Amino acid sequence: MSVVDPVESGSMTMTFGSLLRSLRHAARLTMEELSHASGISERAIGDMERGTSRGPQRRTVQALAEALNLAPPEAQALAEAAKAGRPRPAAVVGGACEFPRGMGDFTGRTAELTLLGELAGGAEVGEPAVVATISGPAGTGKTSLAVHAAERLADRFPEGRLYVDLRGMDPVPLEPAIALARMLKALGVAERRIAGDEAERAGQYRALLRERRCLIVLDNAAGEAQVRPLLPASGPGMTMITSRRSLAGLEGVRQIPLTQLPNEEAAELLAVIIGRQRAEADPAGLAEVVRLCGHLPLAVRIAGNRLQSRPGWNLGQMAGRLGDQERRLETLTAGDLAVASAFQLSYRQLSLAAQCLFRRLALTTAPDFEVTMAAVLAELDLFEAEDALEELVELGLLQSPFAARYRFHDLVRLYARARLSEQEPIEEQRSARRRMEAWLLETAVLAGRWFEPGFGVPPEGVSSLVALQDAEQAETWLRSESEGWLAALRSAAREGEHERVVEVAESMHWFSDRWTHWGHWREVFEMSSSAAGALGDPGLEAVHLNYLSWAFSITELRHAEGEQAALAALEFADKAGDVRQMGWSWMYASWALRDLGGSDNIRRAVEHANRGAELLLRAGDAEGYPQAVLSAADCLSRLGRVQDTLPLLQGLVTTLQDPSYGGSPAIIAFSLGCALNGMGEAYGRLGRWSEAAEHYRQALPQLRAHPIVRNIGRALRGLADALRQAGELEAARQALLEARELYAEADEVELAAAVDEELDGLAHDDADPLKPLASA
Repeated sequence: MSVVDPVESGSMTMTFGSLLRSLRHAARLTMEELSHASGISERAIGDMERGTSRGPQRRTVQALAEALNLAPPEAQALAEAAKAGRPRPAAVVGGACEFPRGMGDFTGRTAELTLLGELAGGAEVGEPAVVATISGPAGTGKTSLAVHAAERLADRFPEGRLYVDLRGMDPVPLEPAIALARMLKALGVAERRIAGDEAERAGQYRALLRERRCLIVLDNAAGEAQVRPLLPASGPGMTMITSRRSLAGLEGVRQIPLTQLPNEEAAELLAVIIGRQRAEADPAGLAEVVRLCGHLPLAVRIAGNRLQSRPGWNLGQMAGRLGDQERRLETLTAGDLAVASAFQLSYRQLSLAAQCLFRRLALTTAPDFEVTMAAVLAELDLFEAEDALEELVELGLLQSPFAARYRFHDLVRLYARARLSEQEPIEEQRSARRRMEAWLLETAVLAGRWFEPGFGVPPEGVSSLVALQDAEQAETWLRSESEGWLAALRSAAREGEHERVVEVAESMHWFSDRWTHWGHWREVFEMSSSAAGALGDPGLEAVHLNYLSWAFSITELRHAEGEQAALAALEFADKAGDVRQMGWSWMYASWALRDLGGSDNIRRAVEHANRGAELLLRAGDAEGYPQAVLSAADCLSRLGRVQDTLPLLQGLVTTLQDPSYGGSPAIIAFSLGCALNGMGEAYGRLGRWSEAAEHYRQALPQLRAHPIVRNIGRALRGLADALRQAGELEAARQALLEARELYAEADEVELAAAVDEELDGLAHDDADPLKPLASA
């Protein structure tokens, strides 16, 4: 067989899927026949041709090429298209997997660097992945070595370098599942495609690294159990793990233990830091400082930085300070305490405001923080807080990995905790923690209410210290500070602050629709429903159990548990005599059953939705009633009862268009858009294309009032199909192009690929003008 220029058509490069489809058509094979010949499932071939699977592995491509009997140039073209379609490591938003800044004056560790260089060239595709552990006491420079080695070896790993701080020194180290999610996202996996289960995430991660030459640094590991799920099984990449522990329980790894530096390397490090001229002026003083520092890299660096920031001091004076036995024991004793004591040299140089801030920042729970957090903890204004933070950065007690955010190194955080414990009474510590948590939760409420009808800009006189002047600012804060306010919410739940927990969860109700993939909504609404129960308010408990039902069904796809939560909410709503919440309970139960699937469940979902609609209408809930009717209509459509769907939706449209109906204008507009869209779909299924197109056109402006990408994209694709069937091909193409752009901006990769297929089909129709009429 022969395919002319199989990779490129005109100026457009063909994707793997489109190329495979053209080669299959040229070979006159059906998908079923190609599946039989290649041993690859028909479903997998379909996923490839639709673009869902854009870069299959080498063995799969080879099997397809053999089954298609491709000539060498065509087989090579198919292999190159597959390679091009494999996701590459992506830039990480907010620096989650970016390397920390390396040390330009890194000195020593020659033997270890040589060994790591040898290991870097040792693995290939199909062989066990190379893993090295760098272990040793605090202050031996484990992280510095790993980062420096990664910089030196960068050209050997062209497909990406990832860094994750496992926070092994924290009271609660980073969970492997969270670390896997961050790395998968950095490797190009969309957030919504990351598996929810830790074992499945580990499988995704291993599969991605099987043929990629990537370098991974897992820093500050707590122990073997934390690290094991993060290790690739095979491939040409390399993983370096740093830990204070030896991690001797890990199988098949190369251990690189670190101790103090040899005398020559420690002296060279200090000389590089303070400058060659200054070091050569007093070689005896240099040797004495190194000796008193115990050749410990962190202690040597602290001494060198202090000398560098004090150009008037000489090495003899520094050696004299370290020569004080009481001070030296405090500063340079071996072990964790020794490292903490070494930071005293910098800590004493801080202003009183910076010292106070440094101590209190140890109370933070998130991995990094911004100026406003510092201002709240130290009771400073924003300018004073920023000055104090920069002072801490300047003296090496804080890091600033990216603009306007700060974080501790693990060892420095321990030192800050020690200072806090020793220098501030316990009540002052508790007061600072309460102040931080109260601010986080108050700000979360203000930000969350931006998305609730009737709220928006915080009232005059209410200051949150952060800019919350529009929904974008509110969403940015809620996402970037999610670890902080979630930890504060957990603390409030532990302390029995039930009203506060309910208030925060309530403020998140509307926002949660915009961030369904966060992964913590179930926990939030479990805490709030428990808090409502503790308050002894059955109506309030019903509300938050309904929110919990949504979290189970929509965010975790645990539909059976979603139905259980909704039915539990129904009991409490009935007990409270709350007709409105009873209606919502039936509706949430309808959603759960609808998505659980199966005709019996969907028929029950129709009954639940109808009950919900009746109760919500009786309760005068103008926003809730349309949702229940829409759920019933969707279920009827899934059962194939289109003739029953149309009058139901038409009645809803008439109701919503009545000016006296009431309700939130934005929500009513959105509901009207959903109803008109449903009518468009129903008319389309009946082959009444002009009526379908007209209803889609009416739906789109209404749907944009509450912009949910999938809803707008669905309406655009429905409009395109109706226009295509009516022969209006250019208008159909414009609708599909808008949908594709919308999906691409929202990182809806699969939906964008589906639109690409629809555009391809439209192009074929354009070449055969009789086809749309025949289809109609």
